[in-house]
Amino acid sequence: MFTGIIEAKGKVLAKLAQGGDLNVTLETGALDLSDVKLGDSIAVNGVCLTVISLQAHSFSADISNETLAHTRWSEINLGDTVNLEKALTPTTRLGGHLVSGHVDGIGQVIERREDARSIRFKVQAPTELARYIAHKGSITVDGVSLTVNAVNGDVFELNIVPHTAKETTLYGYGPGQKVHLEVDLIARYLERLISGQTQPQQSNLSAGFLAEHGFV
Repeated sequence: MFTGIIEAKGKVLAKLAQGGDLNVTLETGALDLSDVKLGDSIAVNGVCLTVISLQAHSFSADISNETLAHTRWSEINLGDTVNLEKALTPTTRLGGHLVSGHVDGIGQVIERREDARSIRFKVQAPTELARYIAHKGSITVDGVSLTVNAVNGDVFELNIVPHTAKETTLYGYGPGQKVHLEVDLIARYLERLISGQTQPQQSNLSAGFLAEHGFV
């Protein structure tokens, strides 16, 4: 588990096709690896990766076909900058929200504008994820825990404050940029619990349904 509070920016040093999937090596910048060991998890642009090789300022990880199918790792190139976060511990400050590091879908930035010292983004999410995105709720974008400022159908808005822009890759994003999205875990579990589903079926969760059952 993670918090969505980025600890450092790293860089892709190597990307090697191996046995049908990928092996990557990532330079970790200012990330402290002194307490990291083989088998530990590190989120890279919001994707939970397992450390299989460790050096003083870098680590390597395998990326399976399952991960490739649901992320934009096939489009990430050598030299690209990535957001890094080590897995949380029982004493970690939960400054963001609970993040699993399992990407739910890929969104796309459709608008960027300056607002005083902040940056405003509009992001289009996959239609099937829109129902989990709520005004003033939490969402993870390329590993960064953010608050949703507004929602209009499958488009949501974000406000990036100067510190977040400086410490993450978000500063360099503009229209057309694809991003990893992970919706709030609570929204997913709430839908499952309320619907009582045991077999796959169309979701009946709606604002009216939540109000009827006392959740809003």
